[in-house]
Amino acid sequence: MKRFLPAFISFIILTLGLELIVRGGWVSETLLPSPSMVLQSLSEMRADFLLAFKETLFNVLAGLFLSIGIGTLVAFLFSLSEILKRAILPFAIFFQTVPIIAIAPLLVIYFGFGAPTVIASSFIVSIFPIIANTLMGLESASEAQRDLFRIYQAPSLKVLWKLKLPHAYSYIYSGLKISAGLSIIGAIAGEFVAGGGLGALIDSARTQQRVDIVFGALLLLSLMGLLFIGAMALINRMILRKRPLATLSQE
Repeated sequence: MKRFLPAFISFIILTLGLELIVRGGWVSETLLPSPSMVLQSLSEMRADFLLAFKETLFNVLAGLFLSIGIGTLVAFLFSLSEILKRAILPFAIFFQTVPIIAIAPLLVIYFGFGAPTVIASSFIVSIFPIIANTLMGLESASEAQRDLFRIYQAPSLKVLWKLKLPHAYSYIYSGLKISAGLSIIGAIAGEFVAGGGLGALIDSARTQQRVDIVFGALLLLSLMGLLFIGAMALINRMILRKRPLATLSQE
């Protein structure tokens, strides 16, 4: 608890400072809403915010779980086949360099408006860190350890399960933390063009010049990201208690 105390104190000071600045007339509420104004908007429109939050959360989780499942599988295949890695990995890198906001209109054409486009957008943005970090972890085992498995003529799948995967744990966890944040960004980009969720709420507030609604949606998105990070940190602690070998791979 003491670890979070400085951040909590800083948050309180920043919130009070913003409240005083706006109420003192130094900054217009049309440009920067006061924290009390944002909380009032969240209270008055709680039904709309709750519905949009649930919709965005579902789309983000769907895209993130897809990226975890497919990205991990692809990384395993790349680890087992050097030819496959050289043939496909460059295309994955290419798609990562293309801005999702440029791809999103195409996704609307392919999948239509609504959740499918948003999930696809979240998936495309978040899959590459899973592939890259998992593959890096699978290849982090030392040459001496690999030679030992070769001496005993261990099959490729056994090498993957017994040697490569335990060494890859810390890399996989790092990739998950990166992808969790990117999945939210991808979902919001998809909602800007496909509609629905907090992204559509932000876009609608933009046309109405309601910065208080925008800040309220941003606050909920930040809360969503913190929930993801907290959940993964909790799961990580549980795994490290059950599997001490994973702790060794992080040192």
